[in-house]
Amino acid sequence: MDIDPSTTKYLIQARLSTDGIVEKPDIVGAIFGQTEGLLGDELDLRDLQKSGRIGRIEVEVTSSKGKSEGTVYVPSSLDQVETAILASALETIDRVGPCKARIGIEKVEDVRISKRNKIVERAKQLLNELMKASKVSGVDLADSVRQSVQIEEVVHYGRERLPAGPNIENSDAIIVLEGRSDVLNLLKYGIKNVIAVEGTNIPQTIVDLSKEKVVTAFVDGDRGGELILRELLQVAEVDFVARAPAGQEVEELTQKQIVKCLRNKVPADQFAEMFNIVHPQGKNGEKTSRRDEDRGERHRREDDRSRQGRERDSRAPHRQTEEKAAKRLSPDQFRMKSVLEELNNTSKAKLMNAGGNVLKEVHVSTLADTLKESSEGVSAVVLDGIITQRILDIAVEKNISTIVGVKLGNIAKLPTNVEVFTKEDLS
Repeated sequence: MDIDPSTTKYLIQARLSTDGIVEKPDIVGAIFGQTEGLLGDELDLRDLQKSGRIGRIEVEVTSSKGKSEGTVYVPSSLDQVETAILASALETIDRVGPCKARIGIEKVEDVRISKRNKIVERAKQLLNELMKASKVSGVDLADSVRQSVQIEEVVHYGRERLPAGPNIENSDAIIVLEGRSDVLNLLKYGIKNVIAVEGTNIPQTIVDLSKEKVVTAFVDGDRGGELILRELLQVAEVDFVARAPAGQEVEELTQKQIVKCLRNKVPADQFAEMFNIVHPQGKNGEKTSRRDEDRGERHRREDDRSRQGRERDSRAPHRQTEEKAAKRLSPDQFRMKSVLEELNNTSKAKLMNAGGNVLKEVHVSTLADTLKESSEGVSAVVLDGIITQRILDIAVEKNISTIVGVKLGNIAKLPTNVEVFTKEDLS
């Protein structure tokens, strides 16, 4: 129904029913005829309509089974009292044409309130659209500036023109990534000593850099990242390995995730042992800086002293291994042996409680993080891999009493409150 918004303040809505078939002109005629003289000259409907204080009366009517029903709309610009009187007068109409009729007022609506409500709702929509547009524009602007700075910082290094950060030449330590997107992501967070291999075929530039710099390989947590790591460890002198969380890529990591991954990096030789990868060059301390031979020589002397110390300390665990081998296996040791055999060639670890029940099974590469984050109830750990110093340190910290693995890595300090068994001890 259309009403004149410039003159209408109130809208009377009435429900009509008749005992016969009637049409719109019959209803309008009945309204004017049966209210004439009822309310006095001041509220005569014809005069009010001529003066524009009452709008065009609209009727919606339908007929079915010999009866008619409909809705009557009377727009009013009178005041509230006059409008209410007019509305109540409509209920006195009892006939439309020859038919009996009944009219009941459903409501008298303040059109201005409805308009205000519509204005408020529409204003909310417009404001939300404006805020979204402003937010997107701000983000796009910040991203555009950030990306432009990143692109300016990216250099092309070496004869293969590999994407790299501006500090790749002057840094003693570098981070080797998979692709250009990874480089851009680390540059975004201020890490500028980065370079990308751009594929599984490791460029000679990376190989050459690895001979004179401390290299951390930082790859995706998927199969592709593992393949690149295998290639890197075989052809380049990688010192440390860092990986994105399982199923994630370096290019999509947040600053906090990147820092955490780099902080949890592991020595390359340890990683190679865990995954049975040939890594003849992966020993820390073997590289020398071509720009500073004296500093390189000092590092080698320190490394020799450190290696000698490790060899002295490692004699203790070997003696302990020999003593254990001479002893008869206890029921607990038999159970550990059985679990270790079940894990053979799976690169997995089982976390067990004091009753010998398996609480959780994880991949060896995530074992350390799992123990640090959730070790409640864990009494023993059996892993199809190398027992490292880091695993033993975590066992001490988390009060884990037994560690069983394939063999011992380079252990500088064997804890006294943790039982350590290797495959050889349990054979």
